[in-house]
Amino acid sequence: MITRVVLALTLVSGPLTAAPVPLEARACPVAMPEGTRCGFLVVPERRDAPGTTIRVGYAVHRSDAPSGDPVVYMSGGPGSASIQLTGYLAALFPDRDVVTVEQRGSRFSKPTLGCPETVAAMLDRLRAPGADVARGARDCRRRHQEAGVDLRGYTTKEIAADVVDLRKALGFEKWNLFGVSYSTRVMVDAAAADPGGTAAVVLDSFLPQDVSWYGDADRNLDDTVAALGIDEDFEVMTGRLNDDPALVPTTDPLTGRAFTARLTGDDVATVLAEGLHDTSVIAAAPALVGALAQGHDELLRPLADQTGPGLASHEFGLYHAVQCQDEATFPDRSRLFTVNVDRAVCAEWRLPASKPTKASTKAPVLVLAGQYDPTTPPRTARPAAERLPHARFVEFAGVGHAVFLSDRCGARTIAAFMADPEGWKQPCDPSVRGLPPVRPGDLHVTGAPYQAMTAPWLAAPPALFVLASLAQLVTGAIRGRALTAFAGLTGLAFTGLAADAVWGLTKVNETALAVGVPRVLELYGWIAAGSAVLTVAALARARTIPNSLAATVAAGFLVWWWSWFL
Repeated sequence: MITRVVLALTLVSGPLTAAPVPLEARACPVAMPEGTRCGFLVVPERRDAPGTTIRVGYAVHRSDAPSGDPVVYMSGGPGSASIQLTGYLAALFPDRDVVTVEQRGSRFSKPTLGCPETVAAMLDRLRAPGADVARGARDCRRRHQEAGVDLRGYTTKEIAADVVDLRKALGFEKWNLFGVSYSTRVMVDAAAADPGGTAAVVLDSFLPQDVSWYGDADRNLDDTVAALGIDEDFEVMTGRLNDDPALVPTTDPLTGRAFTARLTGDDVATVLAEGLHDTSVIAAAPALVGALAQGHDELLRPLADQTGPGLASHEFGLYHAVQCQDEATFPDRSRLFTVNVDRAVCAEWRLPASKPTKASTKAPVLVLAGQYDPTTPPRTARPAAERLPHARFVEFAGVGHAVFLSDRCGARTIAAFMADPEGWKQPCDPSVRGLPPVRPGDLHVTGAPYQAMTAPWLAAPPALFVLASLAQLVTGAIRGRALTAFAGLTGLAFTGLAADAVWGLTKVNETALAVGVPRVLELYGWIAAGSAVLTVAALARARTIPNSLAATVAAGFLVWWWSWFL
C-alpha cells in the first residue's frame, strides 16, 4: 500500500489527499510533452459486483505555471483513445494541468477490448455481399469471455464513475470536464455524480442521452447533405452505384494486403457520413459528390482508403459493449452499413439494456456544435443545451464533428471559457467559415494527384520534364542556342505556374486535391506544349543526342499530362 501511495505522488500536481482508489505508474505508451507522467487507475470491472479489477489508462501533464483548476479530457467513440492528444491539449491550456483519461477497455487501458473479428467481417462485406457479421460477433465475444472479461461492466455509467474516481485518486479538489462526441455523455454523468468536484464542463459535439444514436443516423446524414445543397447529386450518386457497384482497389488495414472493395451507393453514403466529420471534406463535398454523380468513380479510391484505417481506429469490443447496452434500440432499416452491422452484433451479444441516468449539472457548461455535423447536429445539441441550467451554446459555420480539432475559433472559444466560465465572452466570430466550399466546376476532376501521392513513381514524367527543361535552359544559354534556351525557359515557366496553382489549392484545402486540380492547369498545359514545339524545332535545327532526349521527354510528358493526369 505504501508503494502505491508513493507512486501516486509522482503522477500528480496540486494538493493531494489520501487516494481511495489505487494508482499504478506506467511508461507512457506514446510520445508525450515534457512534464507528463502516465499511469493506470485500478477499478472494479463492475461496481455492482466487485471482485475483478481492471486498469484505466491516463496521463497527467503538469503546467509550468498553473493558474486554475485542471482540465480532464476524454475522446469519443466509444472506443477512441485519448492519451495521444495530451500535447495538443497542453498547448491549448498552457496555464492548466491537463489530464487525459482513457475509456475502460480502450487501446491504452487493460484489458483492451479490440474486436478484429467484426472489423474483418465489415471489410468482408465490402469485398462481397453477405459477409457473416454474426459469426465475427460470436467469435469476438467468445474470445473476451474466455479471457475473463465481463462485457456488462463496459457502460457509460461505469466509465463516468472512473472519471470521478480518478479525480479523487489524483487528489484534485476540482477540475474542468472536457468531452467530445460520445464522451460528452460520460462527462455529463460524471458532473452529475460529482458536483463538488466539477468546476465547469465543455461538451464539444454534444450527444444528449435522450437522443437515439441509431434512430437519428439516416436523418442526420440526409440533413447534412441537404444543408450542403448537394442532396440531388447525392441521390443520383447513390442510386447509380446501388444499381452498378464500383470496384475500388484499396488495402486491408488488418493484413496490409491489397484487395478490391465493392462499393454500393449505400456503402459510399456510409463512408461519407464518417468523412463529413472533417471540415476539409465538408468544404470539398459539393465538388466530390457532383463528380461522383457524373460517374467519376476514380474518386472513390481515397474514400475506400480511409475506410479501413477508420475501422481500425476504434476498439470495437468496447464500442459494441457500450452501444449494445446504452443504445439498445435500432431502426427497422438503415442505408448505413455501420448501423446494420451494430444491429447484428448486438443481436448476438444479447447484453442487458442500461437504465438511462437522466443526468444533469448545475456547473457552467459550454456546448459547441458544427453546422454540418452528421452525427451530433445542432438540431439535437441546441435544445439539449437549453435544458442544462447554466449552459451556453455556440454553433460554428462550415464545421463538422469535433469542433476543437477542426476549427481555430472553436479551440479559442474553449480556451476562453475555461479561463473564465462565469464571465466568458466569445473571443472570435463563429459565423465566419474557415474553409470556402469547392463547387462543381471549380476543379478539373481527376484522381491522378491522389494516385501520384500513393505511388510516387507515377510522378516521374513531370520530374524528368523539369530536369530536361533546366538542362535546356543552361546548355542553351552557355552555348548560345537561343531556341534550346527558350524551350527550357518555357518548360520551367509552365512548371512554376502549375506548381503555384496546385500549392495555392493545397494551402486552402489539401483534401480538394483528392477531387481534382485547379482548372487553370488546362490552360497551362498549352505552355508545356509550346515548350515541346520549341524543343522539336531545336532538334530539327541540330540533331544532337541532348536535343533528341529532350524531345522524347517532352513528348512523353505531354502524353502523360493530357491522357492520364488531366
